[in-house]
Amino acid sequence: MYYIKSIMKNTIFRLTECIYYFSLLVLIILYLFPGSLIGYFLYGNLGQQPNLITNPIGTSINHLIFFSYITSLAIIVRFRVKNIFTSFKVILFTSGILEILHFVVPNRAFELYDLVANITGVTIVLLINSLIKWRKYL
Repeated sequence: MYYIKSIMKNTIFRLTECIYYFSLLVLIILYLFPGSLIGYFLYGNLGQQPNLITNPIGTSINHLIFFSYITSLAIIVRFRVKNIFTSFKVILFTSGILEILHFVVPNRAFELYDLVANITGVTIVLLINSLIKWRKYL
């Protein structure tokens, strides 16, 4: 029985790891593509960004959600795989540099709110993770 549980844990972990690396690849493609691929698939318009949640800051909420998601996956994967791709500093750097690259990617525009949302998404998850670790030691 223990052997089966071990295999299941390893399988779930490997699946999570694959989802994480696939999500990183999707993130880079979506950020560096000259236009909105998601807008094209949803609306047939490369210039229209989808708005997942109606809010006063517009599509920046998408950035916050995705970077929170990617950071959460990185924390899970980092339990077993410690490499540059799961490093929090690299994720934080990536969240900034990808938005800054919109200065040079055609048909994309740098948005300060998007940059703030990217960094906030990473930071919130890291703070929650730190709080959980801190509570463990009490």
